[in-house]
Amino acid sequence: MLRFAVTLFAVITSSTCQKYGCLEGDTQKLKPSPESDMQECTLYSKSSCCYADFTEQLAHSPVIKVSNSYWNRCGQLSKSCEDFTKKIECFYRCSPHAARWIHPNDTAAIQAVPLCQSFCDDWYEACKDDSICARNWLTDWEWDESGENHCKNKCIPYSEMYANGTDMCQNMWGESFKSSEESSSSSSSSSSEEHACQNKLLKFQKPEEEEGEQTR
Repeated sequence: MLRFAVTLFAVITSSTCQKYGCLEGDTQKLKPSPESDMQECTLYSKSSCCYADFTEQLAHSPVIKVSNSYWNRCGQLSKSCEDFTKKIECFYRCSPHAARWIHPNDTAAIQAVPLCQSFCDDWYEACKDDSICARNWLTDWEWDESGENHCKNKCIPYSEMYANGTDMCQNMWGESFKSSEESSSSSSSSSSEEHACQNKLLKFQKPEEEEGEQTR
């Protein structure tokens, strides 16, 4: 999880600790605020766009359903793949910075959030042997009257659905994410305020990393 915090920060070369507004999703607040009882997504507990009770859906493995979206339509995700999927879900639902990339035509969506290439590659590696039936998780489902998702195509391995990490990052969530080379994102021109923000992220995340190590 610490690596994800650093990965996201590394590609936000103009980001500071300024608080942005929240996306207009069905689980997001109007503006970010602290959440002390988050069971997942704790990276954002100091300034969260989601309520703590939302994270209860992500707190137990395997994750079956988040809001109206089932994650197990092609069988349960492996733990490693599930962990990456949780990180993406946490960013979209809870990050106070997600609205920085708000979609110009949809205030509940994000567009072109940069993710480091190494993160995309690791995500692909974690999921490649799992199965999936929707190339685009935003559009390639059959939705029933209750708003729940169902496969409309056959289940195939991630490694057949996506050519590599870049392909997965840039297509699994539609236009939401793009891959970015680290070399272009770790610019020496970063301001001291940005470095202060990075240190703040690291400080918040270290206890969580240590806790994770103790439970392995």
